[in-house]
Amino acid sequence: MDERERKLRDYAFDELAPSGYFVAFRVAFLRPEFEFNSLPRAWVLKYTQHGLMMHDPVMRWIYGNSGSVPWSQTGFDDTQGVLAEASQHGLNYGLAVSIVDPADPGIRSFGNFCRSDREYQPHEAKDLVGRLELFFTDLEAPADITEAEVEALRLLKNGLLIKEVAFELGISEGAVKQRLRGAKDKLNARTTPHAVSVASDFGLI
Repeated sequence: MDERERKLRDYAFDELAPSGYFVAFRVAFLRPEFEFNSLPRAWVLKYTQHGLMMHDPVMRWIYGNSGSVPWSQTGFDDTQGVLAEASQHGLNYGLAVSIVDPADPGIRSFGNFCRSDREYQPHEAKDLVGRLELFFTDLEAPADITEAEVEALRLLKNGLLIKEVAFELGISEGAVKQRLRGAKDKLNARTTPHAVSVASDFGLI
């Protein structure tokens, strides 16, 4: 389990999605930087193997809108019966949340949350949107980490010792340690190896 999956636990999405959920962070060209799927495995396999995404009215709404909507109110016809198939796996009701990157409208993050017993209530939709926005913010790399700090972590990841990093960068070992302390603080890491792991999860190194 990587750092992002550990962060995911803090938001307890399963409380409001007892039948499962799927979240995708910063999707560009259909590939997210991070995704997590707790939907029933049998449904995931069928959805993938039969290419149901191309016919899914919920995904059509997600890629054309922002905000949240119950699956039953997307405004798109389910011509291929995707939602009827989903209901066979206990996914009777769902809520889609789509968030567009303010800096790049071509990138969006989204979540699909499911339950078997009833429609989502407006206050639950608001709660899920809020949790998802906070979670996606939590997945962003800290803006104040410096290239020098990232470079020190990158060299450690490549197997160099601190003295070798110092030689490579032409600085003192003390300066390397200072950069690593700064990186740990900004990444909320417990140790230097943890900082390397977190930086890797963020795609910094």
